Amino acid sequence: MKTAIIIGANSYIARNLIHFINQNEEMKIIGLYDFSDKQIDDEIPYSKINIKSKDSVSLINMNCDIIYMFIGKTGSANGFTDYETFIDINELALLNVISEYINQKSKAKIVFPSTRLIYKGQDFPLTEGAEKEFKTIYALNKFACENYLRQYHEIYGINYCILRICVPYGTMIESASSYGTAEFMLNKAINGEDIVLYGDGHQRRTLINMKDLCNIFYLAGLSENCINDVFNVGGEDYSLKEMAELLAKKYKVKISFIDWPEIAKKIESGSTIFNDEKLKNKLGNVIKYSFSEWVKEN
Repeated sequence: MKTAIIIGANSYIARNLIHFINQNEEMKIIGLYDFSDKQIDDEIPYSKINIKSKDSVSLINMNCDIIYMFIGKTGSANGFTDYETFIDINELALLNVISEYINQKSKAKIVFPSTRLIYKGQDFPLTEGAEKEFKTIYALNKFACENYLRQYHEIYGINYCILRICVPYGTMIESASSYGTAEFMLNKAINGEDIVLYGDGHQRRTLINMKDLCNIFYLAGLSENCINDVFNVGGEDYSLKEMAELLAKKYKVKISFIDWPEIAKKIESGSTIFNDEKLKNKLGNVIKYSFSEWVKEN
């Protein structure tokens, strides 16, 4: 049985992943870490840490097989005004973990979530080597972190696996929400409000259900083939308009199209559709759940 720790145990994906791992038998969680006094779902063993403090990070036990690194701050326009927090919680946090990894002579694999926002939007499926474009501080943070992992592997031999995620949706834990695109639309529809889209909603995204995403994080952590490389996480291809239409039809609400706010238009990435053949070659085709079925169930 492989052993794992999760840093950032109170985050949306982490909470779901903890639940998923606890239902399977090939991995055991031996440590959960975050800055809060307790783990939201009362999972154990849990320890409070200050990710910005090297002394605090030194308390993390990295004598394990897998380190899931979920501490991070997401956002778009707010990164330009809150840049110190974005750099501290995204880049400095990872560098502190890597530094302690080296100090402890850990051999674990660091599994790190990255984002679609590092890509230049295109109207065709993007491979891992596709053109990059950074319109926000957050996008730069994530790409910097990807490169920190690669550089420290080349110089110090650390092990890592980067999983680039487009748009996750759904949850296995009722109180865990992403506040992402799908949930934003769903909440509007449930409350009887129009779903509002900027422009014409033509931008396309690769959607992945949280159950599938957790399975991929689980399998990638276990796999000896998913190491020291970066992988796109696949799913289903939908436009924002198509997503909204499914939800609007079910809840009998309308879709409103409005002009782009100035800043939102400047930082919009365009369509990001993932080619995930590279990951499929390592794990097989493990995607099981569909967005349309999720809409029916909610």
